[in-house]
Amino acid sequence: MSKFINPEDYEASIHQEILSDLIRNDQEILEICEDQAVEEMKGYLSGRYDCSKIFGAVGEERHPLVLMMVKDIALYHIFSIHNPRNMSEIRVNRYERACQWMKDVQKGVVSVPDLPKLETEQAAATSLVQIRSNKKRINHI
Repeated sequence: MSKFINPEDYEASIHQEILSDLIRNDQEILEICEDQAVEEMKGYLSGRYDCSKIFGAVGEERHPLVLMMVKDIALYHIFSIHNPRNMSEIRVNRYERACQWMKDVQKGVVSVPDLPKLETEQAAATSLVQIRSNKKRINHI
């Protein structure tokens, strides 16, 4: 269960009555969608940033841009449960924008300066490009 998103965080994105109707007052559905959204973001961000610190933050320590993207992903999943054929266009657009942002962060096109980066060894191990060589040989007689 992710504690990254608080119920009152949704007030900036969706009316509480609409959210309650979508999840049919079942908080477990909301928690499942939140966990899915966090895990989806971890898949993209874990190559460059320390996800345990990012998603372990609470209250004012949370990065507002990451919080917004996680909420957009979670709300997309919630709307998908309700009626995927008549999905709100804004939800689809915000989800696609969040996915594009995560891909850009993963590629290094977008950098988020306030997020905690991985230590150098961890970042090198997860990098897409790695340059290595064999140890130098001593071949002279």
